[in-house]
Amino acid sequence: MSNTPPLPFHTDDRKLTPRQTLSYLKQTFEGRRLEPKSKLGQCFLIDLNLMELLIRAADLSADDLAVEVGCGSGSLTLKLAEMARAVVGMEIDRGFFELADDLTKAWGNVTLLHGDALKNKNTLNPDFLAAIRKSQQLPGIKNVKLTANLPYVVATPVVLNLLLIDDIPIERMVVMVQWEMAERLMAKPSTKDYNASSIFVQSLCDIELIRKINPKAFYPPPKVDSAIIRLWPRPAKRAAVLEAVGSVGRLHRMLHGLYLHRRKNLRGALYPLFRDQLDKAQLDACIAQAGFAGSARAESLSVADHLKLCAALPDVNNGVSVEASESENDS
Repeated sequence: MSNTPPLPFHTDDRKLTPRQTLSYLKQTFEGRRLEPKSKLGQCFLIDLNLMELLIRAADLSADDLAVEVGCGSGSLTLKLAEMARAVVGMEIDRGFFELADDLTKAWGNVTLLHGDALKNKNTLNPDFLAAIRKSQQLPGIKNVKLTANLPYVVATPVVLNLLLIDDIPIERMVVMVQWEMAERLMAKPSTKDYNASSIFVQSLCDIELIRKINPKAFYPPPKVDSAIIRLWPRPAKRAAVLEAVGSVGRLHRMLHGLYLHRRKNLRGALYPLFRDQLDKAQLDACIAQAGFAGSARAESLSVADHLKLCAALPDVNNGVSVEASESENDS
């Protein structure tokens, strides 16, 4: 017999979940005087098969805490509530927060917060983190799963910052993101999309493309393709990073600084980052200790090579942000 406490709601009552069709959204938005805002990346999935695909990829159960960023219309939030033991969601838009809150307030397992999931580009909202940590302590919670149609404007920093946190072990992330972001996270060495985000995420996770998505699957349709991807944070990979460099934060700081100048060779890219800690001769010695020539290009190195390089260098002595990861290919 299972020791899992009973769920605080009825999982068989599907009548509470509206079908997020185009007509449903238009009528709901008109009735509440809501309008999607492009600056917030608000695009709502109207292909119901794809929403079911996202839910299946998350494989939610009564052992899970589902975390959502960008609750929007609340339709996905309700599906998470049906499947998971608890849900913690964050919505920045006041009107859409009130819509999602109205849809979910009858459920005893949903905690919604109004605000930005990010305090700034390199820090998650402390209230959001506090709500996740509190829900983690609920009886029966074994896993934390990020399951969301992530607003494009915050997708990268949300994913990276969650991976930086040691006391919230994410079992998986199943997220809808911009296709360009999916390409970056899956990129291989010596390709144009390979950057700090690629290396950092791949050093900690296995990555799987679930489906590439046409803009017509959304309302309003974005100007770019999207993708459902699944990230599997692997404890063995995290342990390897900790053994090599001591902390995931140290690796992230080095990668961030290195790829601010991705068109330079290793010596040229690293010297501005460590000029206050190493002279040029000392920097050359560190690069050689890692087994590389100063003239090598960072983008030609494997994930394992970046760990070797980070291990041979001191920790960066100034705080850095994840925001550059969105613009590395343009720098």
